[in-house]
Amino acid sequence: MNVGMRVRGGLLAALTMFATPVAAPLAAMLVASPAAAQNVASIQVEGNRRVEVETIRSYFKPGPGGRLDHSQIDDGLKALIETGLFQDVKISQAGGRLLVTVVENPVIGRVAFEGNKKVKDEQLAAEVQSKPRGTLSRPMVQSDAQRIAEIYRRSGRYDVRVNPEIIEQPNNRVDLIFTITEGQKTGVKSVEFIGNSAYSSYRLKDIIKTHEANLLSFLGGGDVYDPDRVEADRDLIRRFYLKHGFADVQVVAALTEYDPERKGFLVTFKIEEGQQYRVASVNFASSIPTLDGSTFRNFSRVNVGSLYNAEALEKSVEEMQIEASRRGYAFAIVRPRGDRNFEAHTVTITYAIDEGPRTYIERINVRGNTRTRDYVIRREFDLSEGDAYNRALVDRAERRLKNLDFFKTVKILTEPGSSTDRVVLVVDLEEKSTGDFSVSGGYSTTDGALAEVSISERNFLGRGLFAKASVTYGQYARGYSLSFVEPYLLDYRVALGLDLFQRQQLANSYISYGTSTLGFSPRLGFALREDLSLQLRYSIYQQKISLPSFLANCNNNASNTLLAFNPSPAFAAANGIDLASTNGLGCYADGEASLPVRRELATGRTLTSSVGYSLNYNTLDNNKNPTDGLLVDFRQDFAGVGGDVTYLKSAADLKYYTPLVADIVGLIHVQSGILNKIGSNELRMLDHFQMGPNLVRGFAPNGIGPRDINPFGTGDALGGTKYWGASAELQMPFWFLPKEVGLKGAVYADAGGLYDYQGPTSWTFTNEANVAGCIPPTRTPTVTSGTCTGLQFDSGNVVRSSVGVGLIWASPFGPLRFDYAVPITKGPFDRVQQFKFGGGTSF
Repeated sequence: MNVGMRVRGGLLAALTMFATPVAAPLAAMLVASPAAAQNVASIQVEGNRRVEVETIRSYFKPGPGGRLDHSQIDDGLKALIETGLFQDVKISQAGGRLLVTVVENPVIGRVAFEGNKKVKDEQLAAEVQSKPRGTLSRPMVQSDAQRIAEIYRRSGRYDVRVNPEIIEQPNNRVDLIFTITEGQKTGVKSVEFIGNSAYSSYRLKDIIKTHEANLLSFLGGGDVYDPDRVEADRDLIRRFYLKHGFADVQVVAALTEYDPERKGFLVTFKIEEGQQYRVASVNFASSIPTLDGSTFRNFSRVNVGSLYNAEALEKSVEEMQIEASRRGYAFAIVRPRGDRNFEAHTVTITYAIDEGPRTYIERINVRGNTRTRDYVIRREFDLSEGDAYNRALVDRAERRLKNLDFFKTVKILTEPGSSTDRVVLVVDLEEKSTGDFSVSGGYSTTDGALAEVSISERNFLGRGLFAKASVTYGQYARGYSLSFVEPYLLDYRVALGLDLFQRQQLANSYISYGTSTLGFSPRLGFALREDLSLQLRYSIYQQKISLPSFLANCNNNASNTLLAFNPSPAFAAANGIDLASTNGLGCYADGEASLPVRRELATGRTLTSSVGYSLNYNTLDNNKNPTDGLLVDFRQDFAGVGGDVTYLKSAADLKYYTPLVADIVGLIHVQSGILNKIGSNELRMLDHFQMGPNLVRGFAPNGIGPRDINPFGTGDALGGTKYWGASAELQMPFWFLPKEVGLKGAVYADAGGLYDYQGPTSWTFTNEANVAGCIPPTRTPTVTSGTCTGLQFDSGNVVRSSVGVGLIWASPFGPLRFDYAVPITKGPFDRVQQFKFGGGTSF
């Protein structure tokens, strides 16, 4: 980065950038004489045009008796120079008087920026200190040039050059022009680690935010060199090691070097890992007589025999300190102590509980929130003015504010209060943009090509509300949704969500029918713990089926006014009707949808009203790219709170990730579900579970389970009321590729089953005169299988299994996954799809 200055116009020497007036010792300028000791009123001023004479005289402070000596004159001279109002100040004697001769700095007429394309004028104008109608100060101009360069450096443009130009105008006025050569972004060409043996460089690159430049770097920003980001990465590495037992770890340095040949930075992290420790014992020591430390044992997340985990230790201390406050010990402080056994590589944890200083919060001051309302910030605190100061609660508030994702930076500092037992909490914030507009596109083998336009705001109206509207349009899936979330319902830590949605699924190669759903769902969310959440919901939606007319045109009743007479083969044979024109197939000649589908079509719109809940347990280390932890989701929904259908649907899903060796991650996935009939209402086919590659890869969507096997029908999947699935997967990087490419491979084995169809198998009418669809040949309670309304189906009671490989790409376009799986065991009527692809992007 280069910063320079040039001056347009005359008097080049007077306007030289670094011409700073210097006060020579007055002993060399004034001869010690009675004339030197004068009063302020006798000072004569010359050269001033804007600054008043009395203002200049006021900088000379007389001593006792109102007289000025040499040191006081010297101090006045320096004070005038430091005002920045003058280019030059000289003091001399004239006719026995003290003469102050000044050359005033010019006034800035305008401040302009040239050459800036990546940063707007408004942002630069807000950053510089030189303002229109202000006095020109050359040191300030130089400082402004540095500030402008710093703005560009923060966006990765280290080759920026800023050249201030001063253009003289009449009446001692000037224009200040900053000419900017922005240069190219300076990227990170390599990220290396020294001293790491427990974890590979490949694994550590997952931890940090700084990434190496690659062909797709223009879609992201992690490859742009940012010294603040590199420094934050040091802490991320340290915390990662501390979480995995390395209590002595030190990230000694983050070395950065600019390589002119590669035109980028080389970043090297130097690590001293130390030994890995396990917990030998967990003890409690309380110096408060009435507080038994052992009663806090249930709040410790550190267990004997486990790896030392500094993060779990921090959370344990926080929960213990909060619990002590609840018990009435507001000033109790919990301090963990770790005693290492260097030979055994173990650490003894002792939680020391002591009485802390009796300090109260006098005020909570919030600074930097120009858009976010104060109460949105203050409600993240579990304490307020007048409460006992509790560091654990302050740290929790800071973490909550960061998790809101409303702010670039959050810092909570303490300042002294009005007395020694009072503190002031200062919340320093820097806000960031919280609105998103995205156009997304994708393709999957299930839904085909898909596009979505959405607009969302995480901090709606500065009130901490979430709002989103989206429209989806694709080959087989279309719809819209509106979502709104109030995270603090009635000032309680309970989230209220409202969702309005409309979805349309069109017929495709996997299903013969389309569905249209319009619904509304309010929900309440509770954070029971940081890793445990509960959601209560109510859902009401209307659903109907659509079918091409030729798939529902069987009509055995000549008097039916809704359809033309089009008999089934069984009816024709029984009544002597010649079906020669259809090769004896009658209405089967062009196919016919399954009985449950046509029955849904005849039923028309169906209203479902249900209540339900979800319980979620999440200890994943990273929600987007997990390598360790457990994710469990259990949900139940009861339909029958009004509406047309009744059932109880339960489902459980468990995923367990664990790191193995050489950056290989193991995944165990177990899932199951059951649909129970409630009351006398029959279960609809649409309410059954439908499974395919979401249960066992290698099968088509709706490809497994009970199926209509009428030889002239569409072979629709009927679904089941019970399912189970289990999967074992190994995910591994491609070590021969750069980490920044984001490619991983996977090998897996799946097994599962879907069975026990309990939907309609027959169709009985009491009045068949005006019913569209196939009419039973006779008025009987049941219909013989094989007729146009009967149902022949395979029960699907077979364990399905497959093995396969996958390619996982964390691409700049969004997550993409390719799978190729081969079924090992399958049912006789299952549908296979060995290749599966899915993914999308926002742009």
